[in-house]
Amino acid sequence: MLNAVLARIDQNQNAAIERLFALMRIPSISTDPAYAEDCTRAADWLVDDLTSIGFTATRHDTPGRPMVVARHVANGPHILFYGHYDVQPVDPLEDWNSPPFEPQLEDGAHGKLLRGRGSADDKGQLMTFVEACRAFKEVTGTLPGNITILLEGEEESGSPSLIPFLEAHKGALSADIALVCDTNMWNRETPAITTSLRGTLAEEVTLHGARIDLHSGMYGGAAVNPIHILARALGALHDAHGRITLPGFYNGVPKLDKATRAAWAALDFSEAAFLGAVGLGVPAGESGFSVLENIWARPTAEVNGIWGGYTGPGFKTVLPANAYAKVSFRLVGDQDPEAIRASFRAWLQAQIPADMRLSFKSKDGSRGLNMQTDAPVYRRSAAALGEEWGQPAAMIGSGVSIPIVALFRSILGMDSALIGFGQEDDAIHSPNEKYDLRSFHKGARSWARILDDLCRGGWQS
Repeated sequence: MLNAVLARIDQNQNAAIERLFALMRIPSISTDPAYAEDCTRAADWLVDDLTSIGFTATRHDTPGRPMVVARHVANGPHILFYGHYDVQPVDPLEDWNSPPFEPQLEDGAHGKLLRGRGSADDKGQLMTFVEACRAFKEVTGTLPGNITILLEGEEESGSPSLIPFLEAHKGALSADIALVCDTNMWNRETPAITTSLRGTLAEEVTLHGARIDLHSGMYGGAAVNPIHILARALGALHDAHGRITLPGFYNGVPKLDKATRAAWAALDFSEAAFLGAVGLGVPAGESGFSVLENIWARPTAEVNGIWGGYTGPGFKTVLPANAYAKVSFRLVGDQDPEAIRASFRAWLQAQIPADMRLSFKSKDGSRGLNMQTDAPVYRRSAAALGEEWGQPAAMIGSGVSIPIVALFRSILGMDSALIGFGQEDDAIHSPNEKYDLRSFHKGARSWARILDDLCRGGWQS
């Protein structure tokens, strides 16, 4: 049966491309209110398409952009698939080689590719799963198992409606496992399952000094300069070995186990090439850890921006009244974002002169996540990926944060398997976004293998 499903995916490739292109032509930019109707139109397109292959699909309107939920009830484990249909804005438009919402099939350096906004992030990725389900329906007359699909319309704009929606629909969405298709392969030949994510915390800091900007000739040497104070304080966030100096910062940071460290060391990864691609050559981060370990398994503190005073052409010789900074942290293990927020604020306050004051703007933080990769679902999925790609699937970490995964654990009580088919050069969020045709085609075949394996009883062994 599986071979017939895979053959149908091969036969459907041209039609699958046309379906993806139809979805990509809808400019579903969630962050811009001018495209609200287009987001609704994309949601309706997905409802119609999912209904056509046997799902009971519904558009759920929210205070923001709609959610799409599709359900097929059957025996076996309950699988929740997540993707998002909204896309990033296309600015700067002049840097696109073709109109961003007029998708093209092009020749690329590594074969055919699909060009246009949303091709990789995340319309092309989510449609790999839908096409796998379509092939099952056409070959067997039904869908492969007990499946729910959740497609979000606000991922690119901070997901403001997501938490209330998950809480309101907890009973319908809670499953044995979530499958998330919004990540990359290890390389063009090697599929990957992302097994760890870093959490995040962000603070906007304002250091208030004098009531007004001061003349540097009249007050320089007598009045405090907020830029000096803030720069000196933030510069002390790290010691000479790259460790973060906040009290209690490393509470909850796990020690990297030998097996994981060995597995990562065995990956085909060049630190020199990785840094050289962006014009650098000397690794930073904590001493004693490789580049991959620092990205995937260690927490960070970064100053993302710092400014104040006059920054226009020429000179305006002032002592600025205020200095500003944006500071973010990436978290791992059981680090508590709120405890770190409190530590950071108290630590910074202790370094500020008494006649100055601090104010903060914050965003909700999230914890890091580590999956139990010895669980059967990960082993079975890795085996299915290996069968399709002819290479063992790499178990990799990620330095980024994907909030939906943390929410699935905290609200719905389930872990996620992050399996995607993107490439590093897909230019997501940038002009000329693309998705390799090979990723699209073999991604659908990969999902067919995974669903067949999991739904046939490979769940617990």
